[in-house]
Amino acid sequence: MRNQLDFTVLDLFCGAGGLSLGFHQAGFNIVQAVDNNPTALDTYRFNFGSHVTSLDLSQDAEFSPVSVVIGGPPCQGFSSAGLRKPGDERNSLVSSFTRTITELRPKAFVFENVEGFLTTEKGDRVMELLVPLIQAGYHIHLRKINAANYGVPQHRKRVIAVGGLGWDPTFPKPTHSAFGAPGAELASTILEPTPTVTDSISDLPSPRTQPPGFPQGHYYTPLKGLDLARATKLRPGQTMRDLPAELQHSSYKRRANRRVMDGTPTERRGGPPSGVRRLRPDEPSKAITGGAANEFLHPYEDRNLTIRECARLQTFPDDFVFFGSKSQQHQLIGNAVPPLLARIFAETLLIDLTMQFSTEKSTGDGSLLSFVPTLSEGYSPALKQITERVKSYFLHKTEVYTIPLWG
Repeated sequence: MRNQLDFTVLDLFCGAGGLSLGFHQAGFNIVQAVDNNPTALDTYRFNFGSHVTSLDLSQDAEFSPVSVVIGGPPCQGFSSAGLRKPGDERNSLVSSFTRTITELRPKAFVFENVEGFLTTEKGDRVMELLVPLIQAGYHIHLRKINAANYGVPQHRKRVIAVGGLGWDPTFPKPTHSAFGAPGAELASTILEPTPTVTDSISDLPSPRTQPPGFPQGHYYTPLKGLDLARATKLRPGQTMRDLPAELQHSSYKRRANRRVMDGTPTERRGGPPSGVRRLRPDEPSKAITGGAANEFLHPYEDRNLTIRECARLQTFPDDFVFFGSKSQQHQLIGNAVPPLLARIFAETLLIDLTMQFSTEKSTGDGSLLSFVPTLSEGYSPALKQITERVKSYFLHKTEVYTIPLWG
C-alpha cells in the first residue's frame, strides 16, 4: 500500500526548476524546493507554487521526510566555462547535499552537475559525494552523459548520479543517437536521431525587437558595428576562428593561443575559445549556458538567440515564465537541468520505486554500481587520475563492491 510519503520530492538548489518540472511531469509530488537566488525563487514560485524556500544550504537545515531528494550544487564552482577556483565555497555545497540525504534517508536521490565536477580538485568533490552516501547504504551509479543522447537538442555533457537506499536503481539507457560533435556517436548509432536546432525553434513566430516578446522572452536586440559585421561573415557551423583577423575579438586571440597539456582548462583559461558561433540548423545546438545569448547566432538570421529560443533548446515549454533581467533569465536557463532529461530519469526512477515501496529498506553498506567518467577509450590525465582514485578506494572492498566499476 502506498502512503503519504510515496513519490514525494525535495529539490535542493532548485534554480528555475528544470529538475522539478521533469519530475512533476513524470508524476512525482514536489513538496519542497530550496534556493537562495532571488530571481530563481521568483521564477520557481510563479511556475510551481509556494513550496519553494530561501535557505542557505551551507548551513544546517531541517526538512520533512520525502521519498526522493534531487538537485545539484551551483555548477560555476566546477564549470570550465568560468574560472575554476580551488576552495570555491560553491564546491563545498556537495557536502550539504550529501548531509541532507544522510539525515533524511530518502529511498532514492538524483544528483546532477557539470562535467568539470569529475576532475576539480583532483576528484575531491567526487569522493565527497560518493563516500558518505555509500557508507549510509546507498547503491550508486555515477556517469557522465550527453543530454543529446536523451532527446535534448543540444550537446550538453553532464555528470549524473542516481542512488537507491538498499537497492540497485536503474540508470536510464540513451533514447537517441547524437550527432554533430566529436564522440557524439559513442553512446548509440541505431536509435532515433536527436532533434536539431531547426526541429526545436523553427515553429516560433518572428521575434520582436522589444521585450517581453511572444512567447515571453522571444525578442532580440539588433546587432550593430563589429558584432553585425562578424555575424554577416559567419556561415552555419563557423566560429570566431573563421573570421578575418581584423574581426576577431582580442580576448579570443589571447585564448586561442593558449594550450592546456592535460585537456583540462586551467584556472585562468575561461573556457573553450569559440567566441561567437553560428549554430548549424541541421544539428543539435552546442550547450546552452548563461552566455549563450552573446555567443550563439541564429542559424539563418544575423542576430543572437532569443531567451525563448534558448529555453526551447533547454526543453522548457513556452508557457514557462522566467523572471529577472535579460542576463538573469539567460543565466537561469543556462544553469537549469533540461526538463526533458529530468523527466526521463524521473520516469525510470518512478518504475523502480513502484517496486521498491513493497520492499524493506536495507540497513547494510551501499555500493558503487558503476562509474563512467567518459565513453571514450582515451582518458585525459585528469580523468585517469580520478578514475584510479575511485578504483583504489572502492574496488578493494570486495565484500561490498562486487559489480564491475565500468558499469
